[in-house]
Amino acid sequence: MSKNYIVGFPRIGEQRELKKVLEEFWAKKCSFDVVLKVAKELKARHWEYQRDAGVEFISSNDFSLYDNMLDTSVMLGAIPKRFRYLKGEELYFAMARGNEECVAMEMTKWFNTNYHYIVPELSLEESYTLNASKIIDEYREAKALGIKTKINIIGPITYLGLSKRVDRGDVYELWSKIVPIYEELLKVISTFDDEVVVQIDEPIFAKGLGTKVLSLIKPTYDRLARVSPNIKIAVVTYFEHSNEATKILVHTPIWAIGLDFLYGDENLKSLDIIAMSGKKLIAGVVDGRNIWRCDIEKTTHILESISNFVSKENILISSSCSLLHVPFTLKYEEKMSGEIKEWLSFALEKLSEISLLSKLFFDREDSLDEREKEALSSNIKANQSRKNSPFIHDKTVQDRVENHTKLQREGDAKERLKLQREILGYSDLVTTTIGSFPQTPQLRCARSDFKAALISKESYEAEMKRYIDECVEFQEECGLEILVHGEPERNDMVEYFGEQLSGYGFSQNGWVQSYGSRCVKPPFIYGDISRPRPMTVEWIAYAQSKTSRIMKGMLTGPVTILNWSFVRDDMSRGEVSKQIAVALSDEIDDLQKAGIKIIQVDEAAFKEGYPLRGEKIKAYEAWATRDFKIAVSSAKKETQIHTHMCYSEFNDIINTIEDMDADVISIETARSGNELLKIFKKVGYTKEVGPGVYDIHSPRIPSVEEIVKQIELLLEVLPKEQLWINPDCGLKTRKWEEVKPSLQNMVEAVRIVREKLKS
Repeated sequence: MSKNYIVGFPRIGEQRELKKVLEEFWAKKCSFDVVLKVAKELKARHWEYQRDAGVEFISSNDFSLYDNMLDTSVMLGAIPKRFRYLKGEELYFAMARGNEECVAMEMTKWFNTNYHYIVPELSLEESYTLNASKIIDEYREAKALGIKTKINIIGPITYLGLSKRVDRGDVYELWSKIVPIYEELLKVISTFDDEVVVQIDEPIFAKGLGTKVLSLIKPTYDRLARVSPNIKIAVVTYFEHSNEATKILVHTPIWAIGLDFLYGDENLKSLDIIAMSGKKLIAGVVDGRNIWRCDIEKTTHILESISNFVSKENILISSSCSLLHVPFTLKYEEKMSGEIKEWLSFALEKLSEISLLSKLFFDREDSLDEREKEALSSNIKANQSRKNSPFIHDKTVQDRVENHTKLQREGDAKERLKLQREILGYSDLVTTTIGSFPQTPQLRCARSDFKAALISKESYEAEMKRYIDECVEFQEECGLEILVHGEPERNDMVEYFGEQLSGYGFSQNGWVQSYGSRCVKPPFIYGDISRPRPMTVEWIAYAQSKTSRIMKGMLTGPVTILNWSFVRDDMSRGEVSKQIAVALSDEIDDLQKAGIKIIQVDEAAFKEGYPLRGEKIKAYEAWATRDFKIAVSSAKKETQIHTHMCYSEFNDIINTIEDMDADVISIETARSGNELLKIFKKVGYTKEVGPGVYDIHSPRIPSVEEIVKQIELLLEVLPKEQLWINPDCGLKTRKWEEVKPSLQNMVEAVRIVREKLKS
């Protein structure tokens, strides 16, 4: 009897091998054959790790050189016209990153995670054709190693639901074009073996769908499940409950249903109908989104509760979602506190947890061998230690947060902006950047050497200040009007602050893929949070001392710090966020006392924290908005507060953005023209907006003419008095040879547009 299952596995490599080889290839330092060689080695290693841990259902096709949604577009032949002159890897990476001739496809967040996917571009007039080569190759690679895999594919309803129609229609009108290609794919897969399990990911089912989309589920899975008798289809959802979809899926001929019982505990309500259907239940009970060690005793009780409905022989113990969303392994964590390390579990360690749970749940404790008994004892002790540790609770912090009474700034936005315009004296279409400048190898080396005590504090600070001087000098020469210090001292926009806040922990190698080769190393919150000392004032004040122009102070907002951290699970997220907000309010007060007149409080991850279910959104917005307001509540009327939001659809949160009450918001819009901006006009948004005029996620340098056109598109929506001009996002991932001409072109484009407006 099969006992366990993994939804998916990280692909970047335990030492970020894939990231490194991709970036070498893009820099023309190695051939694509080298990329394929590294990818093949990683896939083999990852399959073997899972097999050796005792995992029975191991995935192929969960690996990607950039993104699985992009892979699905290639599989379906959904190639936008502008890329069709290209082939092979040149085509693939141009779709993701753009090239000199073509703007990249849009990128946005994968549900409420920090992973980004490439948004498919579809049209009713296009024809789509199957390309199954990647799926065929990976299955054969695994089989050559003696590992028979299940095959992971993104489901047709999710694929359509996350796409956009370039001809402005309803994406689901393409159902009749797309589903036959999935049928064709399954026919190909049916030739692989006597029996093949195909995992079809449909996370969109967890969003609470309307009747129209729900009506597509049964015809889709009736058709797909009947393609071949030797294919067993498992439809998997995660991140929330999917009870509406489950009620339909049980009446289709699929083999199994995968549900998340950690983030979608209401899935328990579907157990009776799953039991009656006789289908397998893939029970997601080991957390694929957070790093805390599984509480084996508690999880076993959950499984026992499930088995009161679904018979044990029909249960597969699984991760709640793909392990893509957690770091790879703890085995390289040599500097972490031993006690805290015992509380954690990364992807490799979660394999062992699933294996131990399987043995304990199916075979009982008396069947455990000595190694397994020791692992169970260690698990119990670690979870008990975490509950009682003095690292966790700080009564001083708790009392201060509970008694914090100032919940928002003084004055309304109209009054503040009038005052700020008079004091700051900036022009219409004022130019700035979002904050960071390129992180050079020299900067990274200086930071790592300082952390390793290889250089003195004086040498480190001199290197950081030298870089700030260069950034200020370039911005003045370039003609930018509101400057930034470039953030050379910051390794990451969350980790940097976490390192200076109490209650935060850090890993050496806890990297998680964000998109393509971009990895982040989220800190983790294990205890109550406070700010022992100022975090940014020294650097920002130094930068301001080097110029007569206005220097923005740069902070990460409380909701983004929360959403881009692994958060403690022993208290509500709202309570943790409020602690961060109170700490940041002190920082803002110190910055303005140091003479900083504009302070940007980035909420890049505000949208990704939204619950997937509509009924939970109001509660999230209430505490998330509250905490942004608490963070900026110390700002005086004349201190201008900016915020920045990354890829988001703003239609459904525009009222919340207004309620946050920032004076200026900058947003990523370059890949979507002026579409995202239109909602600001529709609702009569009166504060100021900085829509990104060029895409910083692509290495291409935009021309002056392109940026002029983009600014003119923005002016079709909002008046010049309301617009700031800036790149899409921070520039830390770009190279100086891309950044300098891009910003020079941006400044020149603004000059041209201003001249046109005068005439």
